[in-house]
Amino acid sequence: MTPLRRRWSVGRALDGFFFVFAGLAAIWLAYLSFSQSFSLGWAGVIMVVAFWGLLAYLVLPRLHRILTAIYVPDYFMGRTRTSDGLLGDPVNLAFQGDRERIEAVMAAAGWIPADPVSLRSSWRIIASTLRRRSYPRAPVSPLFLFGRIQDLAYQQEVAGSPAQRHHVRIWQCPEGWLLPGGRRVDWLAAGTFDRAVGLSLFTLQVTHRIDADTDIERDHIVASVSAVPGVAVDVIRDFSTGYHARNGGGDSITTDGDLPIIDVRGLERADAPVRDAESEARR
Repeated sequence: MTPLRRRWSVGRALDGFFFVFAGLAAIWLAYLSFSQSFSLGWAGVIMVVAFWGLLAYLVLPRLHRILTAIYVPDYFMGRTRTSDGLLGDPVNLAFQGDRERIEAVMAAAGWIPADPVSLRSSWRIIASTLRRRSYPRAPVSPLFLFGRIQDLAYQQEVAGSPAQRHHVRIWQCPEGWLLPGGRRVDWLAAGTFDRAVGLSLFTLQVTHRIDADTDIERDHIVASVSAVPGVAVDVIRDFSTGYHARNGGGDSITTDGDLPIIDVRGLERADAPVRDAESEARR
């Protein structure tokens, strides 16, 4: 059999060149901004802030995209990925059932859908954090699985605090896709607990910092939804090797590797005990 050869094209070569060139140009721009700030007196303060903005939201993300495109394999390994290509939160839940039943179960269990990320929602979460006011539908940052952003995102605030919350992101599995080992599920999810607002270790961007023990949050989600009539839970023990790692924000994460599968197919949507979770959160 003739071995397959890697295809080469001028378009692919140019794409790679400009991909690297953009990263180097961003680094040089950040360096010029930082070096010039020391000769501008009080204006240097503004330059330092501008340097941080360039570094956190342009240079480091671009650098991570270049590096992760080289060394992070593009196949399912039980981890999500950030928009910069970094390995994100662990995949620690699965669902069986259609979207309507999942939405009904999450509402019945007291979970609130998160607003999509937009300029308006981003500004609102900043304002709520500074004013320490509740924002029950605050957006969650995008994470990627199967090459796309989460399909559903839910959260529960803790004592009305915008800095602490339970949250889970859910992705629909591609048609015909199987878990390692051959089991079929309809959805995969990643649940973590936001413990505070801080800076990302890898990009210096403002973000939520998560609690290291992701199994506690996983079990909290399972306990909340399994209380809904018609929901069944099965667990794949040692789905992945238990490990210690860091997520895309640089936060430590640990897990025992178990994968609970939440089956909502037995739920009768018309009889689901759905309550207004957002109203409950405001009490």
